[in-house]
Amino acid sequence: MNLYVGNLNYGTTEESLRSLFATCGDVVSAKIIIDRDTGRSKGFGFVEMSEKAEGVKAISTFDGQEVDGRNIRVNEAQPRNSGNRGRDW
Repeated sequence: MNLYVGNLNYGTTEESLRSLFATCGDVVSAKIIIDRDTGRSKGFGFVEMSEKAEGVKAISTFDGQEVDGRNIRVNEAQPRNSGNRGRDW
């Protein structure tokens, strides 16, 4: 199950994210999205759990919880819109 993790502290690392979510099950991958111009975290990322039940547990455990001084948002990641990338035209 692929999870979206938002409102991350800019200092949160992929390793700390992996360690945190590992308390709920097997983490396949943990990725923090980096701004290509600044090289700084964009404040969100994705965690892939090996089983759906583990992902559901992670959502119920961490959504709204404080991590590194910020209340994070955790929900099931939605497929990326392959079309207009946010433009209305």
